[in-house]
This record gives sequence, structure tokens and C-alpha cells, in this order.
Amino acid sequence: MAENYDVIIIGSGPGGYVAAVRAGQLGLKTAIVEREHLGGICLNWGCIPTKALLRSAEILDHSTHLKDYGLVLEGKVSADVKAVVARSRGVSARLNSGVGFLMKKNKVDVIWGEAKITKPGEIVVSKTSKPVVEPQHPLPKNIKSQEGTYTAKHIIIATGARPRALPGIEPDGKLIWTYFEALKPDVLPKSLIVMGSGAIGIEFASFYRSMGVDVTVVEVLPTIMPVEDAEVTAIARKQLEKRGMKIFTSAKVAKVEKGAGSITAHVETADGKIQHITADRMISAIGVQGNIENLGLETLGVKTDRGCVVVDGYGKTNVPGIYAIGDVAGPPMLAHKAEHEGVVCVEKLAGLPNVHPTDKVKVPGCTYCQPQVASVGLTEAKAKELGRDIRVGRFSFAANGKAIALGEDQGLCKVIFDKKTGELLGAHMVGAEVTELIQGFVVAMNLETTEEELMHTIFPHPTVSESMKEAVLDAYGRVLNA
Repeated sequence: MAENYDVIIIGSGPGGYVAAVRAGQLGLKTAIVEREHLGGICLNWGCIPTKALLRSAEILDHSTHLKDYGLVLEGKVSADVKAVVARSRGVSARLNSGVGFLMKKNKVDVIWGEAKITKPGEIVVSKTSKPVVEPQHPLPKNIKSQEGTYTAKHIIIATGARPRALPGIEPDGKLIWTYFEALKPDVLPKSLIVMGSGAIGIEFASFYRSMGVDVTVVEVLPTIMPVEDAEVTAIARKQLEKRGMKIFTSAKVAKVEKGAGSITAHVETADGKIQHITADRMISAIGVQGNIENLGLETLGVKTDRGCVVVDGYGKTNVPGIYAIGDVAGPPMLAHKAEHEGVVCVEKLAGLPNVHPTDKVKVPGCTYCQPQVASVGLTEAKAKELGRDIRVGRFSFAANGKAIALGEDQGLCKVIFDKKTGELLGAHMVGAEVTELIQGFVVAMNLETTEEELMHTIFPHPTVSESMKEAVLDAYGRVLNA
């Protein structure tokens, strides 16, 4: 006889495990099915380990210009790539075990295996066919079973996404990498081509450039980090190129030729010319696609679009009792968006009052390259496209005392307001620690704060955050320090 639950969640990434925690908190009998590793891609192969790598890169970058700070270091600082990778994997392992603890704490059963929805309210779990990428950390003691049939009134799909591949330029794990291989290089390549300049591509390009690798980025669209505000990405590009990175925009990799230990990319530029770029390795970072296969969705008639499950603001699909959250439910494919969707979905299905649907416009985006880029809301171009009458304010880090003291004065804070109502429509930042600062604007947007309230908010001095208030003041002709 099948074991019955209130909620079964397929996938234990940020969306899945947070949804499980919230369901447990609400007293729902909950199980989570995982086929490979607790914490999903974000914790094991994405957000967390990449930030550990980038922290090592940041410290190495600072060490190259200590004289700017009046410091002298005898000898040369160099990177031990195996030690850098080992630290990154250790950070991931620590958090991986933490997810197991959270499942136990919130009385969530962990079912190890591969799930398929056979009908609304029922799943069959089989032994996972996916090879384990690395030795598993000790699994939590609350594992129920590896195989069997389970039922639940609510089934939440949180299976995440995987790297997208171009026909003829598929990653092979040797010469053409995905982020999996890029996270664990045995040795540093001397040269690298990065195909795609979204967050994943630019972060790896930044990391490898800091490690001394000759990096070339190829982006098919006119600007790098295409979802960001063009003015911000122009500043980021200038700083990346200043660090020695070569960047091609409005260009595409038409084909590749593989050698014994190198790869040559045929790069077609905007003028139709072909440039041949040879490097030791290439990273394919052209985006990700949802893991919707082998779940039984086609048989059940669950609606999908462009490789993702179609849902409403509460995670509901077109089939009653089946929900989807996170990357598999479509863009923006970000861990914090997945977590929020998980909470919203569970609270709604549990019948809690006043549950608000996820507003994707208010989901912040962060890119942890050097310099960092962060944003929330509409870009200037998008606001104009929507016909909004806007005010735009800017403040350069070159006029911010704390940024100058830090030696990090190359940055910008840009804000966009509705001219009639004073509504904050968007905020865009590039520079030191902006990934930490952007949350101030996210809170402001969520509280429907107006420009007047922001201008009357006291920001501490000296901080880089003062640039946020100055940008607001600039939008209304009241900037004080520029």
C-alpha cells in the first residue's frame, strides 16, 4: 500500500527544500524526493561554490596592487588551483549537510531516487539512473525508502534546470566545459573562450581572468549581461576589458574545431567576418533549460512552454494538485526566486490567508564578477518601451567617500522613477559590494516607497550605500555631493 503525504516535492534545490521546510512548519506531512544531491545545483554546483571561487579571485586581485594601499609584500602571491577548488567544495559540503539537518528538524522525509508522476496525487520512485558526480555526503537518517509508490494531495515539481547546448557545439567535458567542469579544473588552462555573457558566463570569465588565464568572451547580443541596464553593463565591460579580458558582442560562435589539447572557435562578427580564436578550453554558458523530461508531464497534460512548466503566480499548473517552482517554472532562473516561489506555493495550498503571488519584476538579479552588478525592476529602456514617463538619477562611486577610501571608486548607482507618482520602477548598480546593497532598493519597491520617503531616509556615513540616496536625489535635481 502506498504511503500517503500531504505534500510531496520533487527536487531538493533552493526551491524544493525551502518549500519542504515551510510545509513542515505548517504541520503538513511532507516528503522530498532527490535523485542526486541535497541542495540541488545552486548549493552543489552553482551559487555557493562559484562565490567561494570568486572570493579567492577577489583576494588575489587585491594582492596585485597592494602598493596602492601603502602595503609591501615580499614575494609573489600565486594561486594554487587545487586548494582554491578544495575550499569551494568544502563550503558546498558544509551547506549540503545543513539541508539534511533542516529536513530532519522539520520532520520532512527524504526519499532517495527518481520520481515520476503517474497520475494526479501519485508518484512512483525508482532507483536513480543519474550517476553520482562525486561521493555523497552522509545522507540524513530520515530517508524513508529508495523505491516505491507514494501519494499526496499536492505534488510540487522543483527539478531545476541544466545547461543548454548548441547543436554541433555540445559540451564534452574535456575541451568544451559546462559550469560543472569549470568549477573543478584539474589545472588552469592558459587560455579560455567563454560563449555567453550572462551571469554564469561573466562570473567564470571574471574568475579565470583573475587566475591569470587569457579570457575571450563571445556574446551574440549587442551588450554583455543582456538583461541588465545598458548603461551599467557598459561600465562593467570597460572594467573587465581593463583587466585584460577580450569581449566580442554582436558575435556568435558559428562552429568549433577540436585539436588534441585545444579548441578553435569560428567567431562570426557583426560585419559578417569570421575570426578564428584558439584556446585551451571553452565554456558553454548560453543559458539553461528546465528539467521537465521523464516526469510524466506529457501524459498528464501539464502545459509547458519553451522547456519550462507553465504556472500562475502561486505555482499552480493547469492540472489540479500539481505545482511547479524555481527554474523549471521559468525565468528569472534564480535561487532566491525559487525559494520565494516555494514559500508562496506552500502557503497558498495550505489555505493561509493573504498570500500574494510572486511578482517577478521585484526579483533582484546579482552578478558576482569584478566589478559586481546588481539590479531590480525595470531598466531605463524597458520603462520607456512600456510608455512610462520617467525620471532617472545617477551617482558615480567616484564621488563617494567610502568607495574612494576602499580604492573601489569605479561604479555607478542608477535609479528610475515614475515622474507622475514617484514610484521606484528600477534600480541598477555596478561596483564594489553592490550585490549586498541592492536589497535596500528591493525592500523599498516591495513597500511601495516613493522618492520623497527615500530622500528623507538617513543613510550612514561613510558608506557606499550613500550613493543610493544621492542617485535618488539626482533624479529630482537635489544631488548634494556631485
